[in-house]
Amino acid sequence: MTRDIAFDQEWVPSACTLPTAEQPLRVAEFDALFADAVQAVVRLDRTRLRLALVFSPELAARAAELSARENGCCSFFTFTLTIAHGGMTLEVAVPAEQVAVLDALQARAGAASV
Repeated sequence: MTRDIAFDQEWVPSACTLPTAEQPLRVAEFDALFADAVQAVVRLDRTRLRLALVFSPELAARAAELSARENGCCSFFTFTLTIAHGGMTLEVAVPAEQVAVLDALQARAGAASV
């Protein structure tokens, strides 16, 4: 599914330090990961989201690397990648003032889930 990222302003908060020209590329990277790996999306509470991911070493590496880069420009995110019992989850947490960003991430992940 292709989305017009120009209309997803909630995705890129003013606190983001990623250069504007690189922001659409980062969104595309998340969309690709979501399309390849997300099996389920669960909102744990207002500020926390859990993504159940298809397990593979390659997807684990992609999720970890992308999460680390995203935290470099949007340090308000907390990403927790858990690999256990043959499964993999990515939990994403934000402070209360960034809930709109988490809402947008949830919408994108849900739309792209496998």
